Amino acid sequence: MFYHIEGTISELEANLAVIDCAGVGYAINTTPNTVSSLHIGEKHRLFVAESIGENNFDLYGFSTKSEKRFFDKLVSVSGIGPKAALAILSCCTPEALALAIMNGDEKALTAAQGIGKKTAQRVILELKDKVSKEMGMKSSSQMAVLPIQTVGTNSSIADATAGLAILGYTASEIAPVLRSIDTSDMSAEQIIKAVLKHMVK
Repeated sequence: MFYHIEGTISELEANLAVIDCAGVGYAINTTPNTVSSLHIGEKHRLFVAESIGENNFDLYGFSTKSEKRFFDKLVSVSGIGPKAALAILSCCTPEALALAIMNGDEKALTAAQGIGKKTAQRVILELKDKVSKEMGMKSSSQMAVLPIQTVGTNSSIADATAGLAILGYTASEIAPVLRSIDTSDMSAEQIIKAVLKHMVK
């Protein structure tokens, strides 16, 4: 089973990247978000998932662990295959998808090609339960370390904190960055993006 593939990008299309690894070109299905971070001729690492069938062996790759993590979550939903999961991630960044699931935002999911209202409802229903279990172990510690002046005064901060936890970040990683950002006029998604930008510095 592949975990990641690292090599030189030889070709790029809207939802496809070809990565040359030791003389072998791997065709990897991906999202516009990942494609935008890749450059032909440069070396990159993609976190990959496999889809193996009777007549196919497809690879799906992502530039970040958070995007790969959400792909895995989506394909765990009944009736959602790799292509549908990729379609959702092609119109929703991981942070936007986290907020959509938390808030029950069907419209954010139905914006993806081939995803209807019933499918969107199923995704929210099945993943909200998994997400709530993850959050149940983290919420108390998050509240303990957040600055007092931000807790309960801005729902966007609470939503952003929850969304970042879903993406895999711990309370000790989130809190110091939140303290350094002026979140007064920011939406939850903007806060998440700002925190992620600081995380990768």
